Formats: sequence, C-alpha cells, structure tokens
Amino acid sequence: MPPTPSMRRAFCAALFVSMAAPALAQAPVPAWAQGREGSGMAPNLAPHAPRLTVTPPDQVPVDKLRVPAGFKVELWAHGAPGARMMAVGDRGTVFVGSRVIGRVYAITDEGGQRRVRTIAQGLTQPNGIAFKDGALTVIAINRVLRWEGIEGKLDSPGAPVEMTAAFGLPTEEHHGWKFASFGPDGRLYTNVGVPCNVCEFDRDRFALLVSFNADGSGRRIEARGIRNSVGFDFHPVTRELWATNNGRDWAGNDVPEDTLHRVRRAGEDHGFPFCVGTWPDPAVPARACSEFEQPAAMLGPHTAALGMRFYRGNGFGAAYENQIFIARRGSWNRETKSGFDVVVAKLDAQGRVTAVEPFLTGFLDANAGTFHGRPVDLQQMPDGSLLVADEQMGAIYRISRQ
Repeated sequence: MPPTPSMRRAFCAALFVSMAAPALAQAPVPAWAQGREGSGMAPNLAPHAPRLTVTPPDQVPVDKLRVPAGFKVELWAHGAPGARMMAVGDRGTVFVGSRVIGRVYAITDEGGQRRVRTIAQGLTQPNGIAFKDGALTVIAINRVLRWEGIEGKLDSPGAPVEMTAAFGLPTEEHHGWKFASFGPDGRLYTNVGVPCNVCEFDRDRFALLVSFNADGSGRRIEARGIRNSVGFDFHPVTRELWATNNGRDWAGNDVPEDTLHRVRRAGEDHGFPFCVGTWPDPAVPARACSEFEQPAAMLGPHTAALGMRFYRGNGFGAAYENQIFIARRGSWNRETKSGFDVVVAKLDAQGRVTAVEPFLTGFLDANAGTFHGRPVDLQQMPDGSLLVADEQMGAIYRISRQ
C-alpha cells in the first residue's frame, strides 16, 4: 500500500524530531550556569528575575526596612523599574542607570515631589553613569555616550556624543555591565568584568579597573585580577581607590566570599582567577596566593556587593565620617540567601577595615527565604542624606538623621 498523506506527515515529524534532538542537546549553557554541572549545588539555583514594570508606592515595603536608632528611612522616589547605579548632577538631578530594561532615568525634585523621566532607552545594559562639568556619561556594554548640558534639556535630551571608539572597551556581555565614576584626578574610571564564571583570560583586557582621560585617551590599568567590580569610590582624604568585587559561582555555598579591595598603586594584581584572598580556586592552575594583593575585607559569600560610597562630612555623625557604605544586592548562587542589605565597613586611622556592620536591613525574610527588595547603589546628597537604589522595586529610599 503506498504511503498515505497522514503517514507521510508522521514520517516527516519523526524525522524532524530525530534531527533536532542532537541540536537541542548541544544548546549552549546560559552564562550564569557555567560551572553548575558537577558543582554538587542545588540544580534549581538561578538568578532572580527583576521586576521590569512600575511598582506602585503602596506596594513598596518601606515599612519593613530598618536603620539604626537616630536615623529614618523613607520612600524618596518610585517608578524607575530596574533602578541601579546613580550619579548626581550640578543642579541636583539624580541620574539612574539600569541593566535588563535598558533605560537611563533622570529624577528631579519638583515642589517636594519627585518626577521620573526616561532620558534614554533601548541601550544594552546602561549600568555605568557618571556626571562631570554639566555632562552625563553613560557606559553600556557596547557603547560610551555623553550628553552635554543634560540638566538644561531633560525633556528633550537629543542625540548624545558617541564616544565608543575612543574608549575601545570590550563588548562581551558576560559580566560586561559597567560602573563608572570620575576620580579626584578628573579621569573617568570604570570596570571590565571577566567574560566567564571562572577561566583563564587576557589579564590586560579583563577583570580590571581602568581609567581614561575624559575623551577616552590615556588608558591606564588601575588594578588587575578583580573579577567583577560594580562599585568603587575614592577615599576622601588619601584619594585611594577602593572597590567591591563579586566572587565566582558554583564553588559552594560558602566560598568564595565577595570582597572589598584597597588599591594603593596603579597596576596592582588582586589575584583572580587564581585566588580570592587566601583561597586558591581549584578550577585553574595553582598559584601562591601570597603573590597577590589581599582584600581589605571579606563581604560574605555570594552577597553581590555592588555600589559603595565613602560618607563625606559629618552629617551622619562622627562615627560614619569617611566610612564605606556598601549595598549588597543579595545572593542567588546560595541555598540559604544572604546579603539583601546595606552594610558599613568601618575603617581605622590607618585605613584598615576593623568591622563590617549592618546599617539598612529588612529586605530579606531569612526564615521564609524570601526578599522584597534588592539594594544596588548609594549616593550621598548635598544635605547629607543617603539615597539607596532598589532594583527590585524600581524605588529610591532616603536615609537621614532624625
């Protein structure tokens, strides 16, 4: 009997499945899952999806947040989905970058109410933002853009100056999002993350802190072997560069820790991928950890320590002057969640970290293993208050003295 149309359709379907199966089996592993196989960790661990829609203010759980006695925390702005890194303009505009949603926001205070504008969108993870001399610089993964005189044209920013070629930054997406800040020397500083979970790579190209002249010339390596720094600042007195760093995934619940680094000389090597402090990574060839600069402090395993700022002045009292506030976005590669808070690294007169203390808590319900906020960056305002960006809620909180 010759094959009927239904038999031919069934044969074609079976052939398609047999041909597709090998291709499906060879589908690339997502970047965040590199190293998962054979790790022994829970196979259901995965990054937490951020909210990408506006969270109404009555759903932002500011009432759950806690600060030390003598301080208060309030909702300062909302309606900026994916809010991450911040920079403050000369006229008080708070510029806010993002990652997944691809937007840059400008938040202004208008008669005691905050107005949120989207001044750029459709960018590839425009996390890095910096402001100087009336201009906003935005570093996305694949572009460097500058808006001149931005605070005078927030409603119609116009086309930016394209600076991408001048800076020549790598465009790999894995850990490719940037932090950016102008240093006290007038240079623009940024990070270059490692394009893998853990691997060997060109150590003059990745896992770096680098700086440039404002026009993209004069590239200088400030520190090597810092895996993925998404926060740094300069000591108000010594002008030394300090940076947070995110450790690699799939090594275990308690290793490696995220770290805080003090950069004393340009070009220092801080050890990645070979060492995190005194912990040698078994995934790469062995090196003596004593070869490398040691972290200034350990910040907990997988806590996602990101934005950090020195507190300048004494608006919070002498106990916080020249101390480091650090936003820990919170873990995903850990079976028991950790982070989800803001801590203070306390420094002595010699710049040594003597303690890391909680400051803003309440984002995490440890008993339930749930969270309702992810602090990512901090920014001190001219009045001495401290703003905290919450990526999960698209909100900005304000902490002040009572």
